Formats: sequence, C-alpha cells, structure tokens
Amino acid sequence: MEDYLKAVKSLSEKTRIRILALLHQASEACVTEIVDSLQESQYKVSRHLKVLQDAGMVETRKKGRWIYYQLNENQADFKKTLLKAVQEISSDILKDDLNRLQKRLAKRVNGECASLKSNKYREVTYD
Repeated sequence: MEDYLKAVKSLSEKTRIRILALLHQASEACVTEIVDSLQESQYKVSRHLKVLQDAGMVETRKKGRWIYYQLNENQADFKKTLLKAVQEISSDILKDDLNRLQKRLAKRVNGECASLKSNKYREVTYD
C-alpha cells in the first residue's frame, strides 16, 4: 500500500508532472536539460527528481559526469497507468516546456548532455 501512496503523492506537484511529461517526450534527459526546459532552478528540479525516483516513477543511468533520468518502464501496472494519465495532460505550459526541451536536446554534443550557459531566467543562451 505504501508503494501506491508514494506513487500517487509523487504526482501531487506541478513541477513533477512537467518533468514526467518531458521524460515521456525525450526518453531521457540530464538535469541541466530539464532545468533549461522548465526554466526552474537546479535545486528545485533535483529535489523533484529525487521524489520521483524514490516513488519508482523514474530511474537513472550514469554516463561519465552526467546522470540521465528516464521513465521507469519496469514497474507495476498501477504506476504505468499513472504515467499514461500524465501523458494525456494537455496544457500550454507543457507545450512550451516540450518546445524548449527539443531546442535544448538539439544542442547535445555527440548525443550527450552538454553544459551551456544560462541567464537568470533559465533560458539557454548559446555562444
């Protein structure tokens, strides 16, 4: 029962819904890509990723200095149903997040996450 409650509670915050929507679109993303896409602080995004990971909604893969987050596809049907529900959400905020993510993913170097400078509004600037 605790596992179910953790999963449901993990969806009780807007930023976590936004993260799950991004990961559904991208398959996987590193923290900086998520930060730039959501235009939120690294601290806030990392904190929400930890909640999602503890609930079993996302999993990680480490490659070099980067940790990539992805949806946890190897989970109970209940959690898969929750993730499908998130995928059905349609909002302008999510569309804007996804547009920023696509632009950010296009800046990967050799298919890997890359550090980019960001301004105070978390929009990516490219030198």
